[in-house]
Order: sequence, then C-alpha cells, then structure tokens
Amino acid sequence: MIINKKIRVGILGATGMVGQRFISLLENHPWFEVVSVAASPQSAGKKYSEVMNGRWNMKTLIPEKVRDIIIKAVEKDFDEIAKEADLIFSAIDLDKEKIKEIEERYAAAGVAVVSNNSAHRWTEDVPMVIPEINPHHLSLIDIQRKNRGWKKGLLVVKPNCSLQSYLPVVYALKEFKPKYVFVTTLQAISGAGKTFESWPEIADNCIPFIKGEEEKTEKEPMKIWGAGCPDISATCIRVPISDGHMASVAVKFEKKPLPEEIINAIENFKNPLSGLELPSAPEKFIHYLSEDDRPQTKLERDYENGMGITCGRFRGDKNLDWKFVALSHNTIRGAAGGAILIAELLYKKGYLK
Repeated sequence: MIINKKIRVGILGATGMVGQRFISLLENHPWFEVVSVAASPQSAGKKYSEVMNGRWNMKTLIPEKVRDIIIKAVEKDFDEIAKEADLIFSAIDLDKEKIKEIEERYAAAGVAVVSNNSAHRWTEDVPMVIPEINPHHLSLIDIQRKNRGWKKGLLVVKPNCSLQSYLPVVYALKEFKPKYVFVTTLQAISGAGKTFESWPEIADNCIPFIKGEEEKTEKEPMKIWGAGCPDISATCIRVPISDGHMASVAVKFEKKPLPEEIINAIENFKNPLSGLELPSAPEKFIHYLSEDDRPQTKLERDYENGMGITCGRFRGDKNLDWKFVALSHNTIRGAAGGAILIAELLYKKGYLK
C-alpha cells in the first residue's frame, strides 16, 4: 500500500526505553513519520540527540531525521504538539490519573492516541487490543467518539507486555476450551526501562516480584478475549535478560487436545490480519518449535523482527492437561511494535486521516 502523504507522528515519553524503541522502529516506516518528540520539562528545549547522548539504548543509531528535533514538554507544549501530530504514541511515565488526563486531552484535540500505558486499560469505552486476537474491538471507537463528542480524535491501548508471550498461544487453542491457565513469566530488564549498566544489581540475580504485573497478567486477558476467557493465575519474575519475556504455562482444557491437534491449531492459526499488508505485521504470528531446548531468548526474541511469538516444549501435565514454554520480544511485540501495529490497523480501517 502506497500513501501520498505520511501520517505525522508525535511520541510522548520519547527519551524512555519504549520511546526510544518507537523512534527506532519508525525510522523507515512507509506510512508514519516522526515529527514531534516530547518528554519531561527537564529535557524540553534541547535537541533529541543532545539529551540522549549516553542514554540511547537501541542497537541502531538515532535516526537522522530525529536527531535535531527539539524536545517539547508533554503538558506545557500541548498546543504545539497537538497541532503538529495526527497520531501520538504515548509512553509517558507518570501517575495513572495524570496519564489519563493527558491522553484524553490530546484525543479531545483531534489526535489519535495509541497508548502503551496501563492507565486507560480498564476505561469502558477504550479498546485494549492485540490485533491478531481482537481487531474487531476497534469498532468501540465509534461509541467512544459518540460518548465523548470527539469527531477525529480517538484513544486505544495495548495490553501489558507480559501477556504477549502466552496469551496468543492459548487463544490459538480456544477450540479446545481452555479452562485454567497457570503461568510463570520470566521478564527482561528492559521492561523496567533498565539496562545492565543502569541496574548492576540484577546481574546474577532474579527478583520474584514486579509491582502490579501479576494482576495485569491475570485480568487483562478478560477484556481482550471476552466470553470464554480461561481463569488465569500468574507469577511474574524479573530475570537478568536484556530483552525478551519467556512464559512457562500449564493449561487445563474442557476438551483435552491430542498432541497433533495442538501443533495443527498453532501452525494453522487463522490470522485476521492476513491480506491487509500491514507493514509491521509478522508473516507468521505464532511459530511452533519442535526441539527440546527451544524457544531460547537469544535465538528467538527477534523472530519476525520481534513481532512474532515462538513456543515449544509441549508436554503432558499430570495435574492439568498440557504445559509449554513461549517467548516474545517485550519492547517490540510487547510495547512499541505492538502499538505501531494497532496504528497501522487503525489507518487501514479508516480511523486515521
């Protein structure tokens, strides 16, 4: 798909880990172009490259088109940012009520807001979307606009990064009616906005608590899946890995599938994005690995440019039915990449103009 004029993009929270990932992923995007970056008042008024000197954590260089953009303040420069951008990706790190206020203000000004934050995930008229699972929930935007009197603006959120590894695999097996899911997530430090240099305490260490993560991991699937969502119990652990969230999962089904039925359901998952030609969509969303020692974080986190899910080690469970291991890239599929994919779908559906 070729467009005559690119959608102008602003990024709120552009200096953080997820903000950096947005900038990196959007460098050569065929539909979207970064024209505005915003952060805290302390960074405002300076060139992006100046502020990010020694702080840029991506493997690629800061894009040339972004290096000299002057950073704006998220709130103080609201009018200017709202005028410059058609689409905003929100990755700001503030308290929830302040985030709600800021995101709603931009949407009310006619800007499409796709948020990586948790603040609006349980707002009734705000869709929370994994495009390959519940793209139809975007129709809620029509109700949202009617409720709020927004003619052009909109607000959509993506779910927590911890869901991305295991939920797509369980959803691919929905024909067998999964009833109970027990999941332990092993989550990378980039999910906390950290590197090994900025968080030396994590070396040779695991931390068995991530504030708020288990509640999100257990509850957010209910809004995405809807009726028939299994009952989920989660334990979330921070591990000394740079990128990539792994999940160890055990499932009880109403109709226990055979091994070949599991593999067939995963390998032949009907992706609702097929044929839409979205630039960030993986060619194959979920990939089953038959080797005993896969998936591995280093080997699989960049599968499908970080937008795909890998899984393996399917084996019987003496207390439930089946258990498996799955993996996703937390700052690509689980954060910036997932949000960009939502925006691409919004554009394809005519919500971005």
